[in-house]
Amino acid sequence: MNDTKDTNETKDTNDILRAEPERSQERRYQVVANDEEQYSVWPTDRDLPAGWHRAGPSGTREECLAHIDEVWTDLRPLSVRRRMAGGTGDSPER
Repeated sequence: MNDTKDTNETKDTNDILRAEPERSQERRYQVVANDEEQYSVWPTDRDLPAGWHRAGPSGTREECLAHIDEVWTDLRPLSVRRRMAGGTGDSPER
């Protein structure tokens, strides 16, 4: 059994995650959402990826995450919520 590869990959990932808080204190973020009303934070100095749009304030990572905690109360994708409510999930209405 070769656990060395898995251990090294985990160590590399953990190193990246530990470094992120240091970078996030210096960096500005914005709240973004996709058409399924799923939220995330994105650096303000980078172009938004396709399918995502601004959906809230800009600020520190922590400020943006606090906003998301307030507004994203149902984590199910919009299409799932619509289907469960009796809609098709295909309607552009929100």
